[in-house]
Amino acid sequence: MSRKKIYVLDTSALLTSADCIYAYGKNDIVIPFKVLEEIDKHKKRQDGVGTQSRKTIRILDDLRSTGSLFNGVRIRKGHGLLYAWGTKDLQSAGLPEDLDSSIPDHLIIATALAVRKHHPDRKVIMISRDINMRVICDSLGLPTEDYISNQAVDDSDNIFTGFSSYLVDDQLVDRFYNGEEIILDLETTQYRPNQFLMLVSSSNEKKTAIARYISPTMPLRPLNKYKKGVWGIKPRNKEQQFAIDLLMDSNIQIVTLIGKAGSGKTLCAIAAALQQTVDDFVIRGEPCYSRMIVSRPVQPLGKDLGFLPGSLEEKMKPWLTPIQDNLQFLMGNDKTTLDMYLERGRIEIEALTYIRGRSIANAFIIIDEAQNLTTHELKTIITRVGEGSKIILTGDIEQIDNAYVDETTNGLTHAVEKFKDFELAGHVTLHKGERSKVATWAAKYL
Repeated sequence: MSRKKIYVLDTSALLTSADCIYAYGKNDIVIPFKVLEEIDKHKKRQDGVGTQSRKTIRILDDLRSTGSLFNGVRIRKGHGLLYAWGTKDLQSAGLPEDLDSSIPDHLIIATALAVRKHHPDRKVIMISRDINMRVICDSLGLPTEDYISNQAVDDSDNIFTGFSSYLVDDQLVDRFYNGEEIILDLETTQYRPNQFLMLVSSSNEKKTAIARYISPTMPLRPLNKYKKGVWGIKPRNKEQQFAIDLLMDSNIQIVTLIGKAGSGKTLCAIAAALQQTVDDFVIRGEPCYSRMIVSRPVQPLGKDLGFLPGSLEEKMKPWLTPIQDNLQFLMGNDKTTLDMYLERGRIEIEALTYIRGRSIANAFIIIDEAQNLTTHELKTIITRVGEGSKIILTGDIEQIDNAYVDETTNGLTHAVEKFKDFELAGHVTLHKGERSKVATWAAKYL
């Protein structure tokens, strides 16, 4: 059997990343006609899926100009050939009668089987992000793989949490509380900038102190205590205390918060934003932010209701209502005051759809539900951040509504992992639900 393989790309792989065409080196690639048809259906979408759809079409059009997709065209120097392939007789290709040829996935599988029949001396592998499709392929004896090159981590359990315990001498805890500068030994530490540490006494595990690690050459930093709270919000657990410490630090320009429903990630972020914008709060003599901008991806839960009537503001209202709920709660349910700040431009609630091309300076930016963003969308958003701005990304990776990302491939997870080594960024994973007993119970058991 030839060592050169043939990879058949499913729609889900191309809509995750059009660059998967370049991911298989000297091996050949086949794109079924049905995949081309499905890609075309998504090209008008104004999100990451639409972006990858249009990019795929452009790549194929560029390749078409250098050769024939029917006969096979060289992808690039050092790579294999790319073919567009279709099949008419599905049963002769090896598709069981149980599978319906009117279903796109089954037609794509039939194409892969036809390719294998046409090239019996080569290994044919189906690439799909669809789990059920991979199960069917395996049941037919067709080798199949997931497209995983865009995973930030191997498993969601390995995502950086931003917190760790560190065993120390009993005297070191006392010295830290007494205000002495404590620098941990570089040889015995493997921590990230702005990671929170619980210093645990080696002689009494109940004797602890909480600090923020900055770098091997800088002393541990005690957490700022806001006795009056932040815009009236006081942390209810240590993770919320960590989050507020990062949110109120103007030196930290990127903050990522992951937490289950009701953990307070969005509320803490909005409270910190209000404190530093609307309240004209000044941190260590530095000027506050001129405005706060809050947004979230337009991603429906369940069946989409379709296009909404009215102006842009009216269209976006259903998507941004959860943000307005938090704002109104923090304003003491005073809608008049909230409307006043909105009219003055101190608070902006905007759609992400039209963020490309903007440069947002001196603003406190909150992107809620960031787990529904692709890495491409996230890059587009973060690169809009201008001088003097701070961006907060919040989300729950266990509640993803975007069918083309998961716990390890979404934009929020990528942000956590890519920025964890930089001093301008900080991350906290919130574990405890504080919204209500019902919300906590539902998040844990449903």
